[in-house]
Amino acid sequence: MNEITVFNPTGAEIEAADTMPHSIEAEQQLLGAILTNNDVFDRIASIIGPQHFYDPVHARIFETAAARIAKNNLASPVTIKAFLEEDEGLKELGGPAYLVKLAGGAISSYAVRDYAQMIYDLAIRRQLIALGHDIAGKAKRMDVDSEPKDQIVEAEQQLYKLSEQGQTETGFQSFLKAVTDAVNVANAAYQREGGLAGVSTGLIDMDKKLGGLHKSDLLILAGRPSMGKTSLATNLAFNIAKAYRRGTLPDGTEGSVEGGVVGFYSLEMSAEQLAARVLSEASEIPSHKIRRGDMEESEFRRFVDAAKQLESCPLYIDDTPALPISQLAARARRLKRTHGLDVLIIDYLQLVRGTGRSESRVNEISEITMGLKAIAKELDIPVIALSQLSRAVEQREDKRPQLSDLRESGSIEQDADVVMFVFREEYYVEREKPSDDRLDEIAAWQDRMSALHGKAEVIIGKQRHGPIGTIELSFEGQFTRFGNLVQPYQQGGAALEGDTEF
Repeated sequence: MNEITVFNPTGAEIEAADTMPHSIEAEQQLLGAILTNNDVFDRIASIIGPQHFYDPVHARIFETAAARIAKNNLASPVTIKAFLEEDEGLKELGGPAYLVKLAGGAISSYAVRDYAQMIYDLAIRRQLIALGHDIAGKAKRMDVDSEPKDQIVEAEQQLYKLSEQGQTETGFQSFLKAVTDAVNVANAAYQREGGLAGVSTGLIDMDKKLGGLHKSDLLILAGRPSMGKTSLATNLAFNIAKAYRRGTLPDGTEGSVEGGVVGFYSLEMSAEQLAARVLSEASEIPSHKIRRGDMEESEFRRFVDAAKQLESCPLYIDDTPALPISQLAARARRLKRTHGLDVLIIDYLQLVRGTGRSESRVNEISEITMGLKAIAKELDIPVIALSQLSRAVEQREDKRPQLSDLRESGSIEQDADVVMFVFREEYYVEREKPSDDRLDEIAAWQDRMSALHGKAEVIIGKQRHGPIGTIELSFEGQFTRFGNLVQPYQQGGAALEGDTEF
């Protein structure tokens, strides 16, 4: 092996080299192997990037070679020399002659993955050391605004990023990478049956409008009491968890190829009550019968069978009341790290607590919605948050909700990628029943109730990446279940396939 002189360090550099784990030799061997045989790059590209190199000159050499190889151009000491001739760091190491030494010093390419893994592991160790120093420094500072519990959550967040992405800060990324990611998402939608880019909701018309639930999106599902917000949320959670299938993703990693792992924060209902709702839907036994235990033997058997089938569903429920947004984020990270996480649902937004520093409720809600959007981006998952509506809806003749009806609407409307409203006109018409002696009005009311019976609307009031509009669904109140509604033009024959209930 040729001897390669790297640099002549100063006293401070010697101290840094002693304290920060690194291997200059492994970096030299890896770069030499790539410059000698470009084919080995594909074997290590998924393991490391320029940011994992200890020597900044090595990082620039790797980045230049990677850019050449990505364009199917040769990356050799001769071809990349032109791009690095003005590099001051390379000049200190001997200029272009250093590139020739790197290529000449490479023994073989068979161990290139081992070198790459070693460089990656050492980079993570350096990040851990830096993070440890940062945590220790913040802990030493007695700052009124920096509570120890907040520091713990922040440290956990940084550690999560490090474990998932191999770096604590992503910083700027090139437009090429952003374009590549966008093309990959579009390709996944094109390849997938039905053209969905995101996770399927199990509701055909909703999938058509939304294109599925997209990663890093914050979706708000709002409605007045008794409209069925929680029912729709549990339906979506059950549909996604029931369809879960693990396999190999297009990028070669393991993950959810269908459905997904669902995390459900039930801040209003207990886990047992929520499970009873899901079981009611799955077993087709009215929820009030389950609650009272008033079931016939055949129904109870169906109930038990449904429970057995649901045992394997990856649906995780947290019913801790009044969770602070920081704790909600920390628990979501932990769930993704331990069991995986593809969709997060919060029932409901107004029951989440802020940090306690906000002067008003509007500011606190703003902090919560920003926190939920941050969770969606950080964990790269869709987050569905349920929200209450103001009483302004009840004062209007047309009870259909609109964006201005959202409580503390400014921040919710601003931070959300999608805002949906659940609306059941049947609920309001039922309460407008005329007295029995008004026969004409009773007949008209009955006709109207008949037309509205078992129907619900999900109104998309805002969608950042798609159209707004109304989705019509069926609703079975006794099972608290939403399903696909057959339209008049779909009646008869094979069109009835769309009438699947979920």
